[in-house]
Amino acid sequence: MTMVKVFRCPARHGYAVEVSPFIANRLACSASQYYGIVGCGSLLVLDVTETDIHLLRRWEWGDGLFDVSWSETNEHVLVAGGGDGSLQLWDTTNQNAPLRVVKEHTQEWDAALGQSLTTLRGHEGVVYSTIWSPHIPGCFASVSGDGTLRVWDVKRAACRLAVPAHQAEILTCDWCKYDQNIIATGSVDCSVYIWDLRNVRHPVNQLLGHTYAIRRLKFCPFSRSLVASCSYDFTVRFWDYSRDPPLLDTVEHHSEFVCGLDFNLHIPNQVTHTPACLYFYLCEDSFSERVLQLLPLSRVVRPR
Repeated sequence: MTMVKVFRCPARHGYAVEVSPFIANRLACSASQYYGIVGCGSLLVLDVTETDIHLLRRWEWGDGLFDVSWSETNEHVLVAGGGDGSLQLWDTTNQNAPLRVVKEHTQEWDAALGQSLTTLRGHEGVVYSTIWSPHIPGCFASVSGDGTLRVWDVKRAACRLAVPAHQAEILTCDWCKYDQNIIATGSVDCSVYIWDLRNVRHPVNQLLGHTYAIRRLKFCPFSRSLVASCSYDFTVRFWDYSRDPPLLDTVEHHSEFVCGLDFNLHIPNQVTHTPACLYFYLCEDSFSERVLQLLPLSRVVRPR
């Protein structure tokens, strides 16, 4: 029998979760108060044991925290992004203040020139997501409210490819771990598109099934064509874009928007995701469920 582990954090709404690239049972979760509209934020570092999820470290910030990422060179270091435009560098061995705070963005949707290495311009709307290529050094992809997917060359400080990927805002993207030409995009039009960068006239596949905007998606690190997506429709869905139909399974036991999602790099088929209510939406039971859930793919509900 498979166990689903739950961590509850009262008065906080999770926005992002990421598994440590060094420690198999360690997670980081960024969270905000009052659905991210006002109030402060929290950064949580959690250890998963055989029986439950243990809080290792918790830091508070004066504004909402909406994203988190582990360092890939130091197992103790992670960075969080705040609604005040700041990036904070945290160390799990230091329970006090962050190691460093960088603030060139004046707010979460605006940017100003400062001490950054490079500023790349080209999008005509809010940039919602970026992802480094796991195959090509100095190359990353970005998606925006302007409906485009763009591929950038950092060395040349230039956009190498612009794809009108959706006719709506795009909130998330991810690069396939097994193919340098495959990227997935998720949009407020409820769709996930799979793109081959060698031919962007049409997507390789369109993954349809969500009923509200796609908040985040991830390629599986253990399978070439497996993709997971989470949405404001309270569900997490698993897809194999090489199959017809592509939808494999649906997790539909949340009572809040699901905003964070990550595969465990160390344990095949283990996924973490965190629900949250954003903006002014108040969901049923929204003040009692503040959870981070950890589950293998075998613990999902078949699609209706």
